[in-house]
Amino acid sequence: QVQLVESGGGLVHAGGSLRLSCAISGLTFNNYAVGWFRQAPGKEREFVSSISWIALHIFYADSAKGRFTISRDNAKNTVSLQMNSLKPEDTAIYYCAAGESASLLQNGVPPVAWGQGTQVTVSS
Repeated sequence: QVQLVESGGGLVHAGGSLRLSCAISGLTFNNYAVGWFRQAPGKEREFVSSISWIALHIFYADSAKGRFTISRDNAKNTVSLQMNSLKPEDTAIYYCAAGESASLLQNGVPPVAWGQGTQVTVSS
């Protein structure tokens, strides 16, 4: 059974930081790229960042570039998203997902599995 479990969400003031983690089990972690997506109230889910299985390929949405950093620890089967300089418009539910490649995740190809999401709220 494939499971992706996000953690690290919460409430933070604008300009603050949060670190999200995604723990993955039930699949061969090193064979998959992992991505982060988010969905704000009333909006469609959007791509945030993705990382290939050996971290050779990393992609960011324009909104995340320079502020967010994705990383993975293949020994621990986890992927993290460090989010700095947070803005109120970053408020959303953040989801991690496993897919065939980082570029496919970036380009909207459906992942093979999703997590349940973690809420990030940035107050102004």
